[in-house]
Order: sequence, then structure tokens, then C-alpha cells
Amino acid sequence: MRVNHCGEVCAQALYQGQSLASSNEDIKGALAKAAREEADHLAWSAQRVRELGGRVSLLNPCGTRVRWLSVYAAGRLGERWNLGFLAETERQVEQHLQGHVEKLGGHDAKTRAVIESMQREEAGHRRTAESLGARELPEPARLGMRLAARLMTTLSYWI
Repeated sequence: MRVNHCGEVCAQALYQGQSLASSNEDIKGALAKAAREEADHLAWSAQRVRELGGRVSLLNPCGTRVRWLSVYAAGRLGERWNLGFLAETERQVEQHLQGHVEKLGGHDAKTRAVIESMQREEAGHRRTAESLGARELPEPARLGMRLAARLMTTLSYWI
């Protein structure tokens, strides 16, 4: 859950950066709605970390800054790229969360319920971005995002 919490901290930066980079009011409204749901995910994961007797990642402040800058930069490339970055992020988050669900198996029903709720809403955020005109990112960009996410998840697991 520490890894998921760190991801939700980064999601706050994701939606803040994208909203600042967008000039379209419809897109800003969709981003604001998703940001509210992401704030719920942050609270749920923080609560679950506490319930499990864990602690949040010490890397959270660093991850926020890096994510905000990368998202803002992507957003400056235009609305469709901004939305494409969002859609790809959410696609990768969905896959990451599915891996957690599979690892849990039949164990820890409470954590599983939290993760599955988050996963459903992340899928909704992806579909919203796609319906608003998200552009598919080139493979090198998707690969770079996967590598950065793997680095973040590995470090936040341990630190």
C-alpha cells in the first residue's frame, strides 16, 4: 500500500500540472473531477497504510515535484498530448493495480476492495481522457513512462 500511496501522491501532481497546462474549460472540468477522485484514493491508501502498521514513502515530496514538471511539460505540447499522457498514465496504473490484486489473491479482502475501487476509477479517468481526444503516445514515450514508474515503485517500496 506504500507504493500505491506514493502513486496517489504523484497523481495529485499529475492533475494539478495538467490543469495548469490546459486552456480548455471542458478538459479542466474533467481534470477537476478526476482530481477529486484521486484525492479520495490518496486518503484511502493512507488510511490502509496506517491500518496495516506501515508508513508512507519518504520519497513522496520528490515524486510530486518530478511528476508535476513532466506533466506540465507534456501539457505544453497541446491538449491532445496532455490527454494522451493522462490516458497512458492511467492505463499503466490500471495494470499496476491489477498486479496487486493478483498478488493478494484471496488474502486481505479490505486491501483488495480498496485497490479494486481505485482501479475502476483509474479506468474511468483513462476513458474520459480518450473521449476528450487523447492522442496515443509513441512507443518510446510509453516505454520511458513504464521505466520511470518501475523506478518509482521500486524505490517507494523500500524507502
